[in-house]
Amino acid sequence: MDHSNHRRLSGAELTPDVLQDVSVFGPDDEDIGTVSHVHGSGSTAQVIINVGGFLGIGAKSIALTAHQLEFMRGEGGEVHAVTSFTKDQLRAMPEYVY
Repeated sequence: MDHSNHRRLSGAELTPDVLQDVSVFGPDDEDIGTVSHVHGSGSTAQVIINVGGFLGIGAKSIALTAHQLEFMRGEGGEVHAVTSFTKDQLRAMPEYVY
């Protein structure tokens, strides 16, 4: 995916309503997870990502802060996130427990 024409979201746009169910892509544009929910807003918000699994089965929830991800709006208006973490690195992180 070419992100050069995608607009980075501002801190004010980093809200649960905007980020819920957003796809997360890794360094090689691999689809590595989905935002399951968000605590707070702005760059310090805690973003919970379901990593791996199929249709939510076998997925592991991990927590990152919003500043560890680049949230962008594509040309069609869809929001997605990009991270430098690989799927394996995210899977190795401690599991987020609700």
